[in-house]
Amino acid sequence: MQAPSHSTLVLTALLPLLAWRVYARFKRMVGRQRLTRYRLWIQLSLFPTLVVLIAVASLARPFSLLAFVSSLAAGAALGRYGLKTTRFEAVPGKLFYTPNAHLGIALSLLFVVRIAYRILEVYTSQLDAQHANLDFVRSPLTLLAFGLLAGYYISYAIGLALWRTRMLKARQLRLDRENR
Repeated sequence: MQAPSHSTLVLTALLPLLAWRVYARFKRMVGRQRLTRYRLWIQLSLFPTLVVLIAVASLARPFSLLAFVSSLAAGAALGRYGLKTTRFEAVPGKLFYTPNAHLGIALSLLFVVRIAYRILEVYTSQLDAQHANLDFVRSPLTLLAFGLLAGYYISYAIGLALWRTRMLKARQLRLDRENR
């Protein structure tokens, strides 16, 4: 009997972690969430950074780059739609929002399915790790899925940040009026 390869062991160790993170993500999208400044700025830093890195890596593949850019625009439009269907709540000292669960789950599920397919594809083929990593930015389908997700989250986070700013200004105006 042949011993499991190093990649099989790594994949076996990472799958439960990946499954837990996907579950946590889906669970968080379903209900009311507290709006925190830190989560917003992490999203507004992480996703644009990933977008730039992936765009630079896919410059040599114009079709892949076009798929990525167009899916970013479509994701941004979905983010604006998601903001329109979000329920916002301002309670004393706290801000909450309840996102459109169907939209967020559908986009995340699309991306997870695409990544699972890529992992399976790499695992079943004899590609080395470096070649498999380069294929990520060569695949228009993978970039399409990631672009939709990234465009959605960037647009949604910007909308949440703008709403938060408006609420904080309104609260400050109220406090200023009360102190006069």
